[in-house]
Amino acid sequence: MAGNAGAVLDAERDAILAALAPVLEGLVATFGPVCEVVLHDYRRPEQSVVAIAGSVTGRTVGGAMSEIGLRMVARGQEATDELNYLTRTPSGGIVKSSTMVLRDSTGAVFGALCVNLDVSAVTEAHTLLGSLAGIARPPAELPVTTFGNDIDSVVDVMLDAHQLHQNRPWAALDRAERLELFRGLDERGVFAVRRAIEQVAARLGISRASAYSYLSQSRARAATATDSTSDSSGGHA
Repeated sequence: MAGNAGAVLDAERDAILAALAPVLEGLVATFGPVCEVVLHDYRRPEQSVVAIAGSVTGRTVGGAMSEIGLRMVARGQEATDELNYLTRTPSGGIVKSSTMVLRDSTGAVFGALCVNLDVSAVTEAHTLLGSLAGIARPPAELPVTTFGNDIDSVVDVMLDAHQLHQNRPWAALDRAERLELFRGLDERGVFAVRRAIEQVAARLGISRASAYSYLSQSRARAATATDSTSDSSGGHA
């Protein structure tokens, strides 16, 4: 019975994706060559791009989701639309994006429609005009987002960012810091990717069993913290 229900939901999700796919070209035609629209199926993070129009991030059909998509997956049912946010590509381009989650009839998040606009030229023009008018402001630091067709490269970049933040090698971290590293990676959706635990273990120079243990401990610790907060808030009238 449960299997039948799952098949029905999968068919519904497939139908939603199929209905949205033709919309992509129309949106790109409206906004022009600086626009890219991507349709994601979160059921397969390693090959989440099921349709794409335009070319801003260089991805193709069958490509992997970005760090932003992995974060959405990690949030599960708590995921919400993220609109008009700015990121910087590794090559220096500035991208304005909106990520709109797709839900099935049960309310479950299963994908997203993403619109990416390359606003690099607009930003440069704005800075130039500001300079001419004498009101230029220093450019804001934007988070760098990796877009790629290979999920392993996306995971690698996220792991590098965490290690850079720690500013110390794995061997120099104490237990609390190691658990915090795994908690941070988990919150960003890294472990939603198949083989990610092996990839992280190899990068840190630890066994797969140790990696699983740290992940399990970090999740248990987070759950305990959540329960404690709930108990504390529930004790007040």
